[in-house]
Amino acid sequence: MSVLDEELAKAFLDDPDNVDLSKATEITDAAAELLSEHVGVLHLSGLIELSDAAAEFLSKHEELLRLNGLTELSDAAAESLSKHEGVEDLSLNSLTELSDAAAESLSNYQGCLSLGLTQLSDAAAESLSKLEGDLSLNSLTKLSHAAAESLSKHQEWLYLSGLTELSAAAAEALSKRQGKINDQDPKEWVESLRAGKE
Repeated sequence: MSVLDEELAKAFLDDPDNVDLSKATEITDAAAELLSEHVGVLHLSGLIELSDAAAEFLSKHEELLRLNGLTELSDAAAESLSKHEGVEDLSLNSLTELSDAAAESLSNYQGCLSLGLTQLSDAAAESLSKLEGDLSLNSLTKLSHAAAESLSKHQEWLYLSGLTELSAAAAEALSKRQGKINDQDPKEWVESLRAGKE
């Protein structure tokens, strides 16, 4: 396990072209504070965990932030990351679970959100439906009727390419949404999903 500490963070800030941070699986709070000042894209997709303090520091980074390796996220860390004001795209594609409170915080993110969730509670779906950016939930294989009803109210594009199970009621709810699903008209997407099962 590789730790991104203050010394490595300083080396990166001095010469970012010759220091690779992507292999670090942990980051110290001091290193996160230093890296929050970095001007440019910050690739930290090797990180599998993030302390609440580190999340708060990194949320102050003003450009693209990649955290695709995180497998868990505390409620406090989610609240901090929801305030990130870099390029409007937050990817957490290794995050398979999310508490209802964390989902509520992330719904306030001002941009596109990509989550690797393999399950989605009805309460979390209700919160995420309020996101004012595109929402990618491509690791979900099923969706409850209540969750589908909530996501049908989401105004921007929705990505659900992993779905393999959808009840008739859930399909009906999603077919009525205004924004696109997987770059398709919702009714066409529902028909293509049904056709794929036949």
